[in-house]
Amino acid sequence: MRVSVLQENLAKALSIVSRAVSSRPTQAVLGNVLLETEDDRLKVCAINLDQGISIVDRIGANVETAGAITVPARELSEIVAILPPERVDLELDPKTQTLVIKCAGRASNKLKGIEADQFPQLPEADGEPGMAIPADVFQDMINQVVFAAAKEETRPILMGILTKFDSDRISLISADGFRMALRTAEMTTSIDQAISLVIPAKTLTEIARIAPGDDNQVMFSISANRSQVMFHIGDVDIVSQIIDGKFPDVEHLIPKAAATSTVVTRKELTLACKNAEIVARNNNNTTRVAIKPGRNVAEPGTMTVTAQASERGENEWTLDASIDGPGLEIAFNVRYLLDVLAVINEDQVAIETNGASAPGVVRPAGRKDFTYVIMPMSTR
Repeated sequence: MRVSVLQENLAKALSIVSRAVSSRPTQAVLGNVLLETEDDRLKVCAINLDQGISIVDRIGANVETAGAITVPARELSEIVAILPPERVDLELDPKTQTLVIKCAGRASNKLKGIEADQFPQLPEADGEPGMAIPADVFQDMINQVVFAAAKEETRPILMGILTKFDSDRISLISADGFRMALRTAEMTTSIDQAISLVIPAKTLTEIARIAPGDDNQVMFSISANRSQVMFHIGDVDIVSQIIDGKFPDVEHLIPKAAATSTVVTRKELTLACKNAEIVARNNNNTTRVAIKPGRNVAEPGTMTVTAQASERGENEWTLDASIDGPGLEIAFNVRYLLDVLAVINEDQVAIETNGASAPGVVRPAGRKDFTYVIMPMSTR
């Protein structure tokens, strides 16, 4: 194999695919990336059998001699990262399976590799293609739900994101037992039959990192046996295992109506919650939210965010609020409030409540495509 590529293209491809490489591979070849020529391109691949994910990127190349090799992902990434932004020449010595890496006539490195035929066969999703959504929209959707997925392996199904395709709509749903997030959007394509599957949150996190903020589309393809899903984004393909099992029905947690709707400025509520967290972290992150309507139409309502810990102290922050409904006091985990405020881009947020013991709802004011449900905390 003899091929030339641009340093910046190779560095970017390695940064994308290397995220699939296991930090503790059970076989040496699983700690490697596969480099393989395809016509006038170089395919860069990595696979993680434990997580059931593979990532492939393709970059433009000047191919003099076709071939393939696997080399250690970490070392190759580190080498390419510090090379000057010029042409990189890759040449394989087939007798010793050594890859020679040269750049600009100044830098030269040799990496011992493993034969390409020792690399696991890359999976392919072979059915139900045609679903697509703008990459920037899908990236936004992922960011608004993935943080609410479970981190503990006690309930593996909750470590995934329920992904539902129905006609021209896509929904992402996450939950961890204390909160749930739902985000919907319109696809650029439509399907005849509804599909539901649970995709690992880790996979979607990688998709969000890769999805560019331009006009690219994310294309979806699902294997015929519903065990794998493929994402195609520009020159990148990601294939992931689907989590087997039934995702719990968490959508019923969304209240059908709200007794009180409170609209506040997102930035100030974020500051109020950060202020409360300083004390609340010493008391299970418990933070009280007191909602008080104005005495008349001309007087604005208020929201007061307070926290206290017997051995640390107490604090409060009062902000103006537009309130529709009766006042109340309710307690939430302040971390869960900060998590959702961090993924809302709008200037104002609405908090919908139905009493101190009922779930609260947080959403961007005036929008219905994103819903965050948070369970209240007991203050007894």
